[in-house]
Amino acid sequence: MKLYMTPGSCSTGIHILLEELDLVFEAYLVNLMAGDHTQPDYLAINPKATIPTLVRNDGTALTEFQAIAYWLARSYPKAQLLPGDADGDARALELMAYVVGTVHGQGFARLFTTDKFAINTADSEAVKAQGWAIAEQAFAVINGALPPQGYALGAFSIADAALFYVEFWADKIGMALPEKCLAHYRLMLTRPVVRRVLQEEGYRVG
Repeated sequence: MKLYMTPGSCSTGIHILLEELDLVFEAYLVNLMAGDHTQPDYLAINPKATIPTLVRNDGTALTEFQAIAYWLARSYPKAQLLPGDADGDARALELMAYVVGTVHGQGFARLFTTDKFAINTADSEAVKAQGWAIAEQAFAVINGALPPQGYALGAFSIADAALFYVEFWADKIGMALPEKCLAHYRLMLTRPVVRRVLQEEGYRVG
């Protein structure tokens, strides 16, 4: 398989899942700042010009964090990356959708790609402030749903990989995480695979 990824991005969550499953794959770095995702060769693989993209062994490409994570969990059920019952699986998808769509897509997107939201340069700071507020509010919502300790749904699942990458972003920009989100983030950092992935992607792990 081939993972098209950008270090420190949402693709880090998929990188973690691939490593947790101990799968053999090739990593291809996509430099978003250089516009690699808009080049014809990449668009031929993923016309959405997004990351991550997972090209599977049959040559077909799968895009969107939730879809890739779900496919990995269903394809390798022995790893138990989903709770396995209808309600538990739905809760995993619910959390991933909120992380990707709201925390990332509405909050951090305004912080990291401000120009896409600010019609005028003069609006940039207001857009960033709005993004910060959206992310903080979303973390508060997630915090309210997390268990007092442990992983999001009891046992480690694909939902934890999603939540981790936005917690990682919050840590890197100095956004304070609420108590249970912070505990979850610290728990994830104790997983050997998570630490290895961060190191592989160029980050120091204390």
